[in-house]
Amino acid sequence: MEFFRRAPGAPGKLGILAGAFNPPTRAHLALARAALGWVDEVVFVLPRVFPHKAYEGAGFAERVHMLEAALQDEPRYSIAASERGLFLEIARECRAEYGPGPELYFVCGRDAAERFLEWDYGAGAPVGEQLREFQLLVADRAGRFQAPPELGDRIHPLAMEADWISATAVRERMRSGQPWEELVPEAIVELARRAYCSFCAASRNARSR
Repeated sequence: MEFFRRAPGAPGKLGILAGAFNPPTRAHLALARAALGWVDEVVFVLPRVFPHKAYEGAGFAERVHMLEAALQDEPRYSIAASERGLFLEIARECRAEYGPGPELYFVCGRDAAERFLEWDYGAGAPVGEQLREFQLLVADRAGRFQAPPELGDRIHPLAMEADWISATAVRERMRSGQPWEELVPEAIVELARRAYCSFCAASRNARSR
């Protein structure tokens, strides 16, 4: 795990907000703020390799720069890159960096929690075994999340004040020339405009042919 920013101190409870951040949205910040009611620190983790998608739009370094700008005013936020993207892989990288002390909580929306529960891990550790190493804080997103009863002591509902804004919706607005600036943190508007201008121009040109 490589850190680009690290919060001071040693957390007793660590929130892990892993995502593509393509781009970071106001919902990502609202999710992290809600998690601070449970944990002492939230580390925003950008995997170098995703298990279910490829890099498109902004590059890795551009996403890190946007996170740095978006999170600069909250000292309890860290920013790091993981080598792999599954929750268990990220949890073990965090454990190697933070040591055995903190409880680990992945902070996510309903869709990510369901993907974690339904993923085919092959010969890997089953979900119940993985949840011995970390817990989940899950916010509703486009529907209510219901934890399986047998896992309810390791999966907790997270109340988020803001409406959910997907990065996909931001990129779709960019592609179509609609206003998008209010969907992302104000501090990253210019960075996002530069990061996605060629991406959006290419999409518009493709549609005009």
